Amino acid sequence: MFFALDGFLFAGWVVRIPAIKQQTGASAATLGLALLGVSAGAVVTMMLTGRLCRRFGSHAVTVACGVLLPLSIALPAQTHSALSLGLVLLVFGAAYGGMNVAMNSAAVDLVASLRRPVMPSFHAAFSLGGMVGAGLGGLVAGGLSASVHLFVLAGIGLLVTAFAGPALLRHRPAHATPEAVDARSPQQRLSPRARRVVVLFGVIALCTAYGEGALADWGALHLEQDLGARPGVAAAGYAVFALTMTAGRLSGTLLLERLGQTRTLVLGGATAAAGMLLGSLAPTAWAALAGFAVTGLGLANIFPVAVGRAGELAGPSGVAAASTLGYGGMLLGPPAIGFLADWFSLPLALTTVALLAAAAAVLGYGARNATSEARA
Repeated sequence: MFFALDGFLFAGWVVRIPAIKQQTGASAATLGLALLGVSAGAVVTMMLTGRLCRRFGSHAVTVACGVLLPLSIALPAQTHSALSLGLVLLVFGAAYGGMNVAMNSAAVDLVASLRRPVMPSFHAAFSLGGMVGAGLGGLVAGGLSASVHLFVLAGIGLLVTAFAGPALLRHRPAHATPEAVDARSPQQRLSPRARRVVVLFGVIALCTAYGEGALADWGALHLEQDLGARPGVAAAGYAVFALTMTAGRLSGTLLLERLGQTRTLVLGGATAAAGMLLGSLAPTAWAALAGFAVTGLGLANIFPVAVGRAGELAGPSGVAAASTLGYGGMLLGPPAIGFLADWFSLPLALTTVALLAAAAAVLGYGARNATSEARA
């Protein structure tokens, strides 16, 4: 439920970016700088959340972020300048970054208890929440102001946390206690080669999360501004992307069992690259929507697989490192797209998503024996 809530609230914010851009009078470059507030707040919080999880437990930190994130989502619609937008996005980014690290840490413990490769299912819940949030945003974009919409989302988020939080707080995995973490710490000291491999999988996660962040923040604007789509159709761009990503992740466990991790990485990266070339360069909104759908299908399982491979090598510390790099790509990508759009054009800037997806495929193939070599 917290994975789904995170995706739901994030999508609710991104589909209202065109309206907030107009409200603040920001250009593409200044909007990119304002969006950097999300990145800065999240990166700083991600570096601190691991310590908070070790001290208070990942469940407690997840619930705390489940309160802060809904409260912060109502703030961007109250701003009227790029500077004030960037400042409130620092708070939103801090809550978003903390939520992602905390809930992934909790999911790692649950995956270890289940002893099955079900990490894609947790990320499917995030994508499902994003699909619902974007779909709802598309329905209300034409008749509801951004301020009212985000205020309603804040209320929904607090209700979900009030319902799910107590159940999460009542359960604490035995292997996640501070004593167990302290007992494991000597074995988690990695060799330099193993650290490099963890960073490699983190870079793979970054390459694909860059595309997810770019489509979330700029997909609707590309459809509306460059292809003349109506606000409802523009909002559907992220919904279609989230729908195919959800479908891909729901079938992720079966796909991993059939193809293996390396083939899943390579095939996913190649598919996403082809889809995003279509999505960014298509002459019509409907063709671009088809490209977004293919991109979501390709990117679906790369992030969970990369994080899982890092976890195989270094345990929860490897998952945390790869997740932080990956979410850094999701949060740093949109500002980069903004600068490239201002220098060149938004369609050309979005082709970088295809380039990085192709790079993830190449790195995934190159890392096919990296885990065993690092252990050796």
